[in-house]
Amino acid sequence: MATGTEPPATDPRPPSGGVRAPARAAIGAPHLRTDRWWLAPAATAAGLLAFVVYSTWRAFADAHYYAAPYVSPFYSPCLAERCEPMRAGPNWEIFGSWWGLSPAIIILVFPLGFRLTCYYYRKAYYRGFWASPPACAVAEPHRRYTGETRFPLVLQNLHRYFFYAAIPVAGILTYDTVLAFRDEHYAWGHMGLGTLVFLVNIVLIWAYTLSCHSCRHIVGGKLKHFSRHPVRYRMWQWAGRLNARHMQLAWASLLSVALADLYVYLVASGVFDDPRFF
Repeated sequence: MATGTEPPATDPRPPSGGVRAPARAAIGAPHLRTDRWWLAPAATAAGLLAFVVYSTWRAFADAHYYAAPYVSPFYSPCLAERCEPMRAGPNWEIFGSWWGLSPAIIILVFPLGFRLTCYYYRKAYYRGFWASPPACAVAEPHRRYTGETRFPLVLQNLHRYFFYAAIPVAGILTYDTVLAFRDEHYAWGHMGLGTLVFLVNIVLIWAYTLSCHSCRHIVGGKLKHFSRHPVRYRMWQWAGRLNARHMQLAWASLLSVALADLYVYLVASGVFDDPRFF
């Protein structure tokens, strides 16, 4: 027998699960990549963590979320009795005086649930926070892969229902954008810098929402013959084009909604007045 071809008498790896299980290839190195593979998941984690910190602060601040005619997207619709009065705005007193927390907590659960269960965000925080796996060709540190069969990841199956909830929320934010064409005295014909911020935000919100994989399946799924359903086929094509940019739209809309809230906060807190175009 040629020297160097004999199998080792014992497996040098410590007994463990996952990629270190005895049945897997005996590769001692954790990975063979020489590029900066950690950069993408680290940037993803930093970006998502920054948004979580900011949105948590704003959600519990319970202040400076309305400066006529602008209302923060974090607080719209405002469903508590304790909300600041917004003339002709989405101020619906469904929750009475017994609700003592910030009204943002009531509504944020729907867009937050939609984003958390989104197919792109799953990949982002799986890699960025749970290292499952942190990058292609880099082993995950977990002993066993269970996928989305256990709590809390089994809740990812609610994504379609969060999509249904995200549609009316986007519709209400569209209404808020229309109201942004008023001035501080509620007279129509106004356009300020805030109006432009709201316009950019709602376009990105709708583009991200309609680029969702669930949306694409809803409009074109379960069809055996596209030729018999030309309208749904055309809608499926449009959703497919948006879906190809789902990652970019996810980040752009996340940034735009934070900037829209920040803009309202700065105006409402008196940092500066809304610059007026006409």
